[in-house]
Amino acid sequence: MKEIPDDSINLVVTSPPFALTRKKAYGNKEDHEYVEWFMPFAKEIRRILKEDGSFVLDLGGAYRKGSPTRSLYQYELLIKLCNEGGFHLAQELFHYNPTRLPTPAEWVTVRRVRLKDSVNVVWWLSKSLNPKSDNRKVLLAYSDAMQDLLNRQSYNSGRRPSEHDINATSFLTNNGGAIAPNVLALANSESNSSYITRCKENNLQLHPARFPAAFAAFFISFLTDEGDTVLDPFGGSGSTGAAAERMVRNWMTIEINEEYIRGSQMRFQEDDQPLLLKEASVPYGKDPKKTKTARSRR
Repeated sequence: MKEIPDDSINLVVTSPPFALTRKKAYGNKEDHEYVEWFMPFAKEIRRILKEDGSFVLDLGGAYRKGSPTRSLYQYELLIKLCNEGGFHLAQELFHYNPTRLPTPAEWVTVRRVRLKDSVNVVWWLSKSLNPKSDNRKVLLAYSDAMQDLLNRQSYNSGRRPSEHDINATSFLTNNGGAIAPNVLALANSESNSSYITRCKENNLQLHPARFPAAFAAFFISFLTDEGDTVLDPFGGSGSTGAAAERMVRNWMTIEINEEYIRGSQMRFQEDDQPLLLKEASVPYGKDPKKTKTARSRR
């Protein structure tokens, strides 16, 4: 990220390695060291964001080692990002995965003393008080009941027990859809996607914690316009770049593991023909751990 110019990125959306007790193949920091590990990334992210840009951070929770009590690392990071990192909390969201397995097994399926974790916290952070955003671009289909009300144009106005004063004329206006809530229900259970199939066909390493492209697509729609630039600094399997490509955004992704970069190229094929990308992978220096990938529509 140090090579990216100041004030040049409209949206950073990413899901870095979580502070898990059980280590993943790509490596994880423990909760007590996570905040200090992440802050240098945050400094660069704020520098490269445009003034009205956004930083969306998806983080899974963790238990303390050997204990059925929760780590607070996500909240400690949020406080430091805002109090010391110069970010504003635009809104907190929750990423709900209804297909997540019941873990951690020790507390959920063996001792049966905790419920399964199905939600990640999502911090929508901004560089300024007024980041670019438009919730009309992520409207949801009206429920059958709401659609029926709109069709009948009949609703009782007046003050409710909750003290909300409902104006029927305003309530029955068709705005093209319902405003999305701050809970995103997105299953992450792909088993036979083209990415997986093509990686297997080409003997390429699959990323073990693939980021759902629908998550990135939601925020790309909500927080950017066509032609804007999106960055994922923990690129993984390349799902953010794939979503940005489909949505006519310029984009870059950075990944330290070159094997994951090779696999991510399988997301950019149509009819078994690779798309022409600006750069596939660019090793720099002599350290094999320092590998970056940068792709762009232009």
